This record gives sequence, C-alpha cells and structure tokens, in this order.
Amino acid sequence: MNLAEGVQLVSFGILAALMLAAALGVVLLSSIVYSAFLLGLVFLSIAGFYILLNAGFVAAAQVLVYVGAVNVLILFGIMLVNKQEDFRPLPHALLGKLATGAVCAGLFALLGTTVVSTPWAISSEVAIGDRAIEAIGMHFFSDFLLPFELASVLLLIALVGAIILARREFIPDLDAAAEEQVLTLPERPRELVAAGVNESDSE
Repeated sequence: MNLAEGVQLVSFGILAALMLAAALGVVLLSSIVYSAFLLGLVFLSIAGFYILLNAGFVAAAQVLVYVGAVNVLILFGIMLVNKQEDFRPLPHALLGKLATGAVCAGLFALLGTTVVSTPWAISSEVAIGDRAIEAIGMHFFSDFLLPFELASVLLLIALVGAIILARREFIPDLDAAAEEQVLTLPERPRELVAAGVNESDSE
C-alpha cells in the first residue's frame, strides 16, 4: 500500500464515521433544527465520497443541489412555520419503533446485498475526471436537454409555491373610528374670523 492509498483509506474511514454519526443524529435528536443541520453534514460527507471516487462534478452537484438548495429549503420551512407544540407521548409508540427498526433492517440488508453482488471494477471505457464532466455536459445539452429544463421549471414552481404559502399578512383588529383617529394629526384650536372684518371692527 502506497501513500496515496493510505490517505484514501483514512479519508474514507473519517467520512464514513462522520456520515454515520450525523445520520444517527438526524433520526435520534429531538430538535428538528439540529436534525436539519446534521442532514447537511450527511450531504457534505457524501460529497466527500464522490471526491474520493474522482467524480468532481457529482460532488459539486451534491453540494449545490442538496446542501445549497434542499437542506436550506428544509431549514427555511422549519423556521417559517415556527410551530410551538408540547411533546405528547404517542399511543403504541413501542410498536411503531419496532416496525421502523424492521424496515430499516430490511433496507440495510437489501443495500448490503446489492453492494456485495455488484461488480465495482471500473471499465476503461467509462469516462472519469475531466472527461466525465465533458460527457455529462454533452448529454445535458443534447439528449437530456428537455428533462433538464423541465426540472428547472419544476424547482421554480416549487420556490414560488413555498413563498406564497409562507407569506403572512398582518391585519390589525382596529375599527374604522380608531383607525381614523390614529391617522388624524392633532391641530391647534383657532378662532374663525369672517372675511373683510379687521381687528378694529371686531373691537
């Protein structure tokens, strides 16, 4: 094992431990804000895995799309809702936890079987590095141009919908008289003098 392979192995171990710890924090912490921040850490760890695989474009897309868009949108949604609700124990919570654990164990077994049975040898025909970025760009602007543009329009619609749903209009509970009184400026009282009458005539 040379130095480069050792650095890659150590980096893989650090990123794997960081991703697993952050993923456990996402599902185990009671604060949803902390869970959202740890989800961003999970996405960053996955981007680190892509860098180790010499897939720089996919790593940059991971950071831009998932960390810069999806995770930020989740945080905005949490902070805009700002719903305060006391914790109440759910009935049959143990049964739900057992069902969730069984589903997670099944997914883990399925993914583990897929990892073991998949041949991971890199073919010489697959473009890697800068050649992969060129190939992806050519496919984006030729074969997959329409789905690419439709995805951007869909994200724009989702952004506009989120802004409309999060918009709050504050209407104060004031009646017409009180509102008119608030908007009226106080004036100094003055005497009314008829036109064409001077002070000597009035005396």
